[in-house]
Amino acid sequence: MAVDIRAAQAIRLLRDFSLGLVRDDEPDLSIRQIAILLIIYLEPPPHTVRGLATTLGVTKPVITRALDTMGKLDLVTRKRDDADRRNVIIQRTVRGALYVEMLGDLLSRKAKELVR
Repeated sequence: MAVDIRAAQAIRLLRDFSLGLVRDDEPDLSIRQIAILLIIYLEPPPHTVRGLATTLGVTKPVITRALDTMGKLDLVTRKRDDADRRNVIIQRTVRGALYVEMLGDLLSRKAKELVR
């Protein structure tokens, strides 16, 4: 179902969603980290540091730093690609999948509140 909202409503939705994220007990992720996480969980694997850097238009160290944080939170894991030892494969985790599901639930709830 498509929802038609004005720019002001979209900004309000972003604000309400962001406030919901910082008020819950889950870890605070940056917009960049959320973008990386959503690519990993919504687009088919495999995901590599190099591929994510290209997709986001940033350097590999930027992706590595974000993955370090997300790895400490058990949202993703990394392993060397056996076929090409230069590549690092980013893998999904159960905790990461639950976090992405929470993001979807929160955004859905805030959107419904907005259109009421």
